Amino acid sequence: MNVSKKAVGIGLLGLLLSACDAPPPPTGFAGLGGQAAGFAQVTPGAPLVFPRDHGAHPDYRIEWWYVTANLSAADGSVFGAQWTLFRSAQAPGAEAPGWSHRTVWLGHAALTGANWQHSAQALARGGIGQAGVETQPFAAWIDDWRLDNPAPSTAHLGNLRVQARAADFSYELNLRTDRPLVLQGVQGYSQKSQQGQASWYYSQPFYQVSGQVQTPDGQWHVTGQAWLDHEWSSQPLAANQQGWDWFSLHLDDGAQVMLFRLRQQGGPDFVSGSWTDADGHSEALDSGQVQLRPMGANATLDQHRAPTQWQVRIPTHGLDIRVEAFNPDAWMKVTPPYWEGPVRITGSHAGQGYLEMTGY
Repeated sequence: MNVSKKAVGIGLLGLLLSACDAPPPPTGFAGLGGQAAGFAQVTPGAPLVFPRDHGAHPDYRIEWWYVTANLSAADGSVFGAQWTLFRSAQAPGAEAPGWSHRTVWLGHAALTGANWQHSAQALARGGIGQAGVETQPFAAWIDDWRLDNPAPSTAHLGNLRVQARAADFSYELNLRTDRPLVLQGVQGYSQKSQQGQASWYYSQPFYQVSGQVQTPDGQWHVTGQAWLDHEWSSQPLAANQQGWDWFSLHLDDGAQVMLFRLRQQGGPDFVSGSWTDADGHSEALDSGQVQLRPMGANATLDQHRAPTQWQVRIPTHGLDIRVEAFNPDAWMKVTPPYWEGPVRITGSHAGQGYLEMTGY
């Protein structure tokens, strides 16, 4: 999300808190629909300021930095890479030092191939340097997983390096762009429900990528495209929203499309998104402009079942496409599990992208 994006793993933070005799995280889907009393609220009108807003926002309860990349090698191998850092404040107010710090961090990383997906997670407590985010120069990290800018931070984060290493995979990727950021929703104010839930949300969808990926089968030099999301809120979901389907799509004509559907019990789904042309001009999309329809193919993990083929239509832009998983079994085997992987685009437009599905 992402909602945009994405703190499906925030429920895991309760495990770390329990070990430290702290109260469990809020109830609701992964804690995202929990109570936000005492935390800052997302209200429209306050402009985002960069590079300041690339950093952490401790007055808000939940935040994440998220990168996905569609990659290919000279031998024809195709890969998807994901890197996510979540921040969760367990209580409002000033932080205490050291192990009394009430912020918890969670990292998810994955590398996906045609017939396999390797995923990993990392947990950290705030206040001890194990995880965090800085703005000048920009750096986000948990243990040795890093997303950073080797030069002084710019407004559009035009030069980033992302790396992760786990038992079955590693990657180190360089991301470059000279395009502007995309402020999702209305100048970064991204509504998530008719009841008023919202987040601050921006993207950088224009990265060109080069780097290395490694698995037990070998190492490859790769190139491709990447997408960065940064999102923060104190209550980004309504209590009756059970999960989401989120798309980041790189079209071959240079346009970039973000779409999400928040599935709601007892009412219509909430659909939103954006269309950004090749020059970086962006237009917000609402539910009346977007049609998202699962097409029947499903991936199954234990009791979880998620659709891996979709029809996506945006008639105002002449878009009528089929979005299909590159690897239907791209489940993130974390707690709780969710589906996340690269997709192919065919139909009125061609391209590639990423799909995330949670709450199934």
